Amino acid sequence: MVIRQFFILLLLAIGVVNPAFALTKIEATVDRNPVMLGEYFVLNISVDDEIDTGKLDTSALLRDFIVGRTSVSRSTQIMNFDAVKETRWQVLLAPKQKGQLTIPAFSIGGINSAPIPLQVVETGSQPAQMNNLFIDAKVSTDEAYVGQLITYKVKLYLAVELQRGVLSAPVIEGGQIKQVGEDKDGSEIVDGRRYRVIERTYGIIPDLPGQINIKGATFAGDVLVESQRRGGMFGFNESRPMQAGAPSLTVQVNPAPASFQGQWLVADLVVLKETFPEDIKEFTVGSPITRTITLLASNADENSLPDISQALPEELKLYPEKPQRQTFVREAQIVSQYSVSSAIVPSKAGTFTLPEVKVPWWNPHLKRQETATLPARTIVVKGGRVSDTPTEPTWQANATTDNGWSWASSVFATLWLVTMIVWLITFIAWRRALKNQITAPIALNSAPATAVTSLQGLEQACASGDVSHIMLQLQRYFSELEQTPMTLDKIAEQSLPLAQAIQQLQLAAYGAKADVNHTDNATTSTSSANQHLSAQCTALLNVVKAYKRQHSKPKSAPLSPLNPQ
Repeated sequence: MVIRQFFILLLLAIGVVNPAFALTKIEATVDRNPVMLGEYFVLNISVDDEIDTGKLDTSALLRDFIVGRTSVSRSTQIMNFDAVKETRWQVLLAPKQKGQLTIPAFSIGGINSAPIPLQVVETGSQPAQMNNLFIDAKVSTDEAYVGQLITYKVKLYLAVELQRGVLSAPVIEGGQIKQVGEDKDGSEIVDGRRYRVIERTYGIIPDLPGQINIKGATFAGDVLVESQRRGGMFGFNESRPMQAGAPSLTVQVNPAPASFQGQWLVADLVVLKETFPEDIKEFTVGSPITRTITLLASNADENSLPDISQALPEELKLYPEKPQRQTFVREAQIVSQYSVSSAIVPSKAGTFTLPEVKVPWWNPHLKRQETATLPARTIVVKGGRVSDTPTEPTWQANATTDNGWSWASSVFATLWLVTMIVWLITFIAWRRALKNQITAPIALNSAPATAVTSLQGLEQACASGDVSHIMLQLQRYFSELEQTPMTLDKIAEQSLPLAQAIQQLQLAAYGAKADVNHTDNATTSTSSANQHLSAQCTALLNVVKAYKRQHSKPKSAPLSPLNPQ
């Protein structure tokens, strides 16, 4: 009996918790009314049952609206043993025309929703504080020239929390477009309402003259808004899809003027500058001079900057490196930069003039041609090679002078006395060391040992092929060998083979760069240049080692032997 009553109560409870569900109501609402032409709003459709989502037919919306993404959600709420189920559709719509439109009624299983009258107003006529999300865009100029960089800035204004989204670039025909710099995230107050603002900059370069149409940038994503549902104890935020687009813009593009002379370059401002060793008053034959020329252009594309050529005198050999191009944003301006570094190697002594460098450009604001100029520069070069005819040692000029027998006898007597004193001091020191059984290290050859270590560093530098490192190790080796600071000029003055080896290595290094830049078959030229540089490194090592052997030969004793034979 008890068991039977228990089952009866259980069935009654199940019947209360799970009543027979039936669709009784369809409700359609919009998130705002009125709406602006071309902007998206959300249509919410909900039914009080859990049904198949395919039963809702929205094809009637296509006549007056652009139908975007549709999302579906289901929910079940149980309060006081009452279960309420709901199926909800969120449809993204954009009106095709302004005026009074109607969202038609929807029918599911014989149950109909009420139609919604909707007012569509012109873009910009609705107060900004009524918009939770909108886009604004502008261009730097309404009139431009072919090849001119037009700045397109788009701002996304958000008064709600962004969950996810994509900001798409504007679309143009007859030009190139690319993003410049990174996005900026900030805030602005519009009509008393604070918005989060995401700003992005694009660069547009028109290819042909005429009028170009810029279809505005668009945004599509999801934002979090406060739920409009009622009856709950707590408030929740729900995700809502949103889309917005910037208005379309037009720009009139003019052709390059026929009066312009030179390679076409249009910019707001063009500047030429250089980096030069200003602290050096005189340069040396065979020593490279590093010169860097930089071209800066405001609101111009880096690929439109012309290559810079330098016309130098024949006595100055030019070895340019590969130019570098880049674009960056500085103080809200797009700045393009062209930079080229060159090594100038003088082959003769004298005074030479580096001619001025000119770059013509077109000023779109003043509508005239202007010229960026780098002034001429005068340099003084002195000779750096040693003479081919070695100077006769000064001691040989007096070698044949006869000073008399008496003078020679006095010298030999003095030398004999000094020799005896040195021999006696050496003998006493040797006896003392032998007596104490102390072996002391000899430090007389510390300088040659250090020189040997520096020679190994020079050999490693030659193996790496880095000419600047080779010259540094060469100066270090000779400084330790001669026990005095040695520059390349001083090293070259030690012998003619050293001077020639240093000059040939410098020419091989800079000549290799020139060949690689101006030869069609770059792979073959690079291999040949590397072999030539390696050969010059080997020749320099051989000259240095030969000088070391000659430098380390025992010099003739300053004292004559006591018993000459």
